[in-house]
Amino acid sequence: MSHTSKALMEVEVKLRLPDAAAHGQVTALLAPFHLGTHRQENLFFDGSKSELSARRAVLRLRFSDRSPLCAVTLKAKAVLVDGVSRVEEDEEEMDPAVGRECAAEPEKMMAAESRVLRRVREEFGVLGFVGMGGFGNVRDVYDWKGLKLEVDETRYEFGTCYEIECESADPDGAKEKLEEFLKENGVRYSYSEVSKFATFRAGKLP
Repeated sequence: MSHTSKALMEVEVKLRLPDAAAHGQVTALLAPFHLGTHRQENLFFDGSKSELSARRAVLRLRFSDRSPLCAVTLKAKAVLVDGVSRVEEDEEEMDPAVGRECAAEPEKMMAAESRVLRRVREEFGVLGFVGMGGFGNVRDVYDWKGLKLEVDETRYEFGTCYEIECESADPDGAKEKLEEFLKENGVRYSYSEVSKFATFRAGKLP
């Protein structure tokens, strides 16, 4: 039985950390506010005739060692400007056993019981699915000054990226607070210019 979420606009601040040293500084500074660590595996899929990518959309299966253990997500029309990301997102929890079957044999997505997959099949006219591969991510979550911060160490085959993400209804306020914190503590950072998925597709670090 899957838990359903409705499509929504996800707005996040995304700040890139240049290296493992900066990542270590941030996780040390935030240690008192640590809520937990999630080990995630992200796998991506398109229609067999590129029906999703042709319309700037992507389908993601995410497996995690914390709840939800498996989620299927449709992301569309992503825009990333000045370190603020806006993307249409429709997510649903999935039985991890079904998720693993779909990951191993993407054609099983055609019959899988899932509101999100049904939407992809119907709205995008997908007649088959193909796997695009993926990457691992270690996400540390913090409750800091009323903000939920996610500090990511993303491991691609071609290298590792470090990033701070913060979902917020007031992205400019959250960004200001975060930038002030990083500057005060001498942590180098920049605005993220591309999403993790775009980095993965480019096959090289930004």
